[in-house]
Amino acid sequence: MAYALNGLANNDGNGDEWTPDTSARASDDEDYDTLQIESDTPVAGSESGGIEKGITRSKPIQSRASNPLSSHTGSSHSENHGRRKSIQVILEKTDKKGRYTLTADDPEIREILRHSVERESSKVKGKKSRTHFRDLVFTRQFTTFDRQNPLSSQSPFHGFFTLFWLAIALLLLRLAAQNWKLQGSVFGEAQILHMMVDRDLLVMGLTDGVMTLATAFGFILQKLIAKGYLSWNRSGWIIQSLWESIFICAAIGWTFYREWPWTHTVFIVLHACVFWMKQHSHSFYNGYLSQVYRRRKLLELKLKQLEEIDTIQSPTSAVASSHPFFQTTALDQSTPGDLSERRRSVGSKTSTNFRREESEIASMAATIESGEPLNSDQVLAFTRVIKSEISSLNDELKGKCTHSNNQYPNNLTLTNFADWTCLPTLVYELEYPRQERINWWYVAEKGGATLGIIWVMIIISQAYIYPVVAETLRMKEAGMSLLQRWNDLPWVVSDMLFPLLLEQLLAWYVIWECLLNVLAEVTRFADRGFYGDWWNSVSWDQYARDWNRPVHNFLLRHVYHSSISAFHLSKMSATFITFLLSAVVHEVLMFCLFKKVRGYLFAMQLSQIPLAALSRTKLLKGRDTLGNLIFWIGLFVGPSLITSLYLIV
Repeated sequence: MAYALNGLANNDGNGDEWTPDTSARASDDEDYDTLQIESDTPVAGSESGGIEKGITRSKPIQSRASNPLSSHTGSSHSENHGRRKSIQVILEKTDKKGRYTLTADDPEIREILRHSVERESSKVKGKKSRTHFRDLVFTRQFTTFDRQNPLSSQSPFHGFFTLFWLAIALLLLRLAAQNWKLQGSVFGEAQILHMMVDRDLLVMGLTDGVMTLATAFGFILQKLIAKGYLSWNRSGWIIQSLWESIFICAAIGWTFYREWPWTHTVFIVLHACVFWMKQHSHSFYNGYLSQVYRRRKLLELKLKQLEEIDTIQSPTSAVASSHPFFQTTALDQSTPGDLSERRRSVGSKTSTNFRREESEIASMAATIESGEPLNSDQVLAFTRVIKSEISSLNDELKGKCTHSNNQYPNNLTLTNFADWTCLPTLVYELEYPRQERINWWYVAEKGGATLGIIWVMIIISQAYIYPVVAETLRMKEAGMSLLQRWNDLPWVVSDMLFPLLLEQLLAWYVIWECLLNVLAEVTRFADRGFYGDWWNSVSWDQYARDWNRPVHNFLLRHVYHSSISAFHLSKMSATFITFLLSAVVHEVLMFCLFKKVRGYLFAMQLSQIPLAALSRTKLLKGRDTLGNLIFWIGLFVGPSLITSLYLIV
């Protein structure tokens, strides 16, 4: 739980360098798929939608990588161009006729599929569309430990997964027997369970319901903006930002007012943070689209005005010819293909003030507004450029939608907002890939696993963590000095090492593997890349990327990129701001739990920046085993040390 909102770190694809995966320009697109998304073809919700029948492979797949078997098989191919004998490809039918799902456990095929999805999302030939909000590529994929994942059962480490749960079952049996022996009940005294259910359980549920309904404020605000009552660039974003501040402060203040135990506090504060991020993503993305929509309407008006202008056969007037636009004679005779090469000089997609904007579009608007007569060639050039800009804005409003009902502003419906509220993602898009149906047996399975693991966490906390915490509180109440309690710190840390590590693993599993998969199945959300193989991390920035992808993607789009585009920060400054925000949120959670500010977790979070830089030095770069060892030592000791410091000091 202590790492619920981790910081930002990007991957350049080779796993070594710690560099943000964007170019120096803030307007360039984000390549999220360097995060090693597993390859499955898009399903309903993307244009290709599946693999059609009649697929043939005329040639064997040639690998660019070296063939590890070449030295043993006597292959005549070179080491760097060895031919693989076979590659396992799984082709599964879907519920829709003529649609299939392709899964291949091969890095090159995954790379080919990834690039095909990226090409599909781009509507500008030869280039990715240059957008303000970076587009995530949502594809069909499963979590690593999901039994629906056809690759999970083939893992060489599948037996260790079975062993882990067998060990947990034996541990529970031992605790039950010990409780029966000492207290005559398999549940023991169950203080934590009573803490969870005996007080304000109904009030906590009502509070969560009120928070859910309160998120509709952003939806109402966006409806007013879409109808023209408010402008996002002027007052809309300010109103939304103030509301988000009020929302999160009210949720935290309510937990203090009710004097809730830590169980209630953790649930409400973390859920409030989730709602805050969802509101922010929905409002700021739709606010951006509202400006694009207004710009398109203004350009459509300019086109109508252009049609009403009287054309002359003589050269353009002195007023018009003095404008730099008319001095570029090549444009007067350009073709639509040529215009695409001039896109870089066109202004911002969100600008609606042509008087302040410095671009060719603004110059044309000023000329049209002046009412000066134009010759036919100039009218033709104006029309082509404005229509090209309108086409670009249409693509922006459409996004990756395959249905016009999901395009802005048609997406601003209560149904769409309610659906977005339930989706297991924190980054708003107009459309997501969806499954064709809901497997309710799978929902029951994952729901039962969620309740079961929470029960296991309660038992472990009761047996191994609660007694240590109670003892540290007893020392304070007994009037022991800080020095006396400080001398006991190593023992407290050692007592909580194993139980807190186990609780951290179980908490991660119950949220990212069980709970999010339940939400994904109920909402038919097909992209379930909620985490990567973070257990193989060789640096803390890799861990930050992979263990919590929904939060990472939110920070990447709405903090890292927004700080670059809105405040023109450097990439290093934007990275620091992202880590700083994450550290502040973590420290606020500690403040809610312990009712005091110490800054231990805040410092630990910010320490990830120099640690990530250290992993790029000659000392650690390329030494994956050493890096992974350092990572696990930190993950093992960190939670116990931080918790002990907050309890004792």
